[in-house]
Amino acid sequence: MQAKSPVHSDMYPSSYYLNTAKELYEHPQLRERIDVDVCVVGGGFSGINTAIELAQKGFSVALLEAKRIGWGASGRNGGELIRGIGHNIEQFRNVIGDEGVSAINQMGFEAVDIVRQRVAEHNIDCNLQMGYCDLAMRPRHMKELKQDFDDLVSQGRGEGFTLLEKKDMGRVIGSNCYEGALVDMNSGHLHPLNLALGEARVARELGVKMFEYSAAQKIIKGDKPKVITEHGEVNCQYLVLAGNAYIGHQLDGYVGGKVLPAGSYLLATEPLSDEQCKDIIPQDMAFADMRIDLDYFHLSEDNRLLFGGLCTYSGKDPKDIEAALRPNLEKVFPQLKGVKIDFEWGGMIGIGANRLPQIGRIPDCPNIMYAQAYSGHGVNATHMAAKLIAEALSAQAGRFDIFDKIQHMTFPGGPTFRSPMLAAGMLYHRFLDIF
Repeated sequence: MQAKSPVHSDMYPSSYYLNTAKELYEHPQLRERIDVDVCVVGGGFSGINTAIELAQKGFSVALLEAKRIGWGASGRNGGELIRGIGHNIEQFRNVIGDEGVSAINQMGFEAVDIVRQRVAEHNIDCNLQMGYCDLAMRPRHMKELKQDFDDLVSQGRGEGFTLLEKKDMGRVIGSNCYEGALVDMNSGHLHPLNLALGEARVARELGVKMFEYSAAQKIIKGDKPKVITEHGEVNCQYLVLAGNAYIGHQLDGYVGGKVLPAGSYLLATEPLSDEQCKDIIPQDMAFADMRIDLDYFHLSEDNRLLFGGLCTYSGKDPKDIEAALRPNLEKVFPQLKGVKIDFEWGGMIGIGANRLPQIGRIPDCPNIMYAQAYSGHGVNATHMAAKLIAEALSAQAGRFDIFDKIQHMTFPGGPTFRSPMLAAGMLYHRFLDIF
């Protein structure tokens, strides 16, 4: 069994992704005082792509990462590139209006296009494969998928989508667990750490000053914010906080209090035979079911099944990730019972109370912006958030302001009590999910 090292480490956590990383590059630690137009805190998808978007617009940018580029959720997630931003956008119609709802829905498609274009334009080797299925486990899930499909068709966006009934499921998956599916050939899967590392290379080529092992220890607000690290200092015109689940209360309580770190975990099997791959996933698609405690999975470039789920809100990692996830894997694919697991790993994603990405300005400091709380759909939404921040700093804030208008609840109880409170609340939603 590989990947038994701790989930959290200053070096990259051991994972299948690290074992197959292609563009590892060690950036220096900040050890001086520098002046730039924009300082970005966080070296994941949000931070790297904000730096890219701003550098392309002529801004000078410094990026500070506390550990390594892609160390957090960006380098450990399920690698599923899925259309859509947020959950139940209709709940915000009274705040952002019809145009705002329509704009966010459109951005859900644009976000995937941003990733696809970046990968193609910059030759990023991250095994991007198109094809994804939402899996229905209950009759009510099928009703939701049919409504989604009908809406897509009525909006003229039905190309690439197919609604499958239970009898047709063998076309896409070798499992009897599901009532049906919505096939989306405009979404897909990729190697997330290789995407992050490739995008970091793009940022470097654009002149972004990137620093690792350079945690932001203190922010001094004002007309020209300062970010203090252990050995250096960044003076800037604008500051972007992109630490997501790892931002913490200490750096900024307003931003840190609105995002909850929640654990998500993955397994990677031994390489499967071509026959096994065709038996379980005949079309090399990515999958996720529609429960609160969802399973998500797809095949890797070297024929491993990457299987994830087990979202935890307690702040504690499972003692044995394989023991926790293997029953789920073998329920979905009983033909893989006893398969050898070569890698297990996990990390923290950021979740907000209303499950809409939080993209905005700190109220008393409009020159400090933030992007976080992607609720498990960050591969696409991070790239969209980066584009919106760059638009806002280029005096084109219309789309950014749609998100900035939406209020986000601060989790009660502070860092100590918010996770147990939410964990208790999620038990109620899990109970409802049974029916």
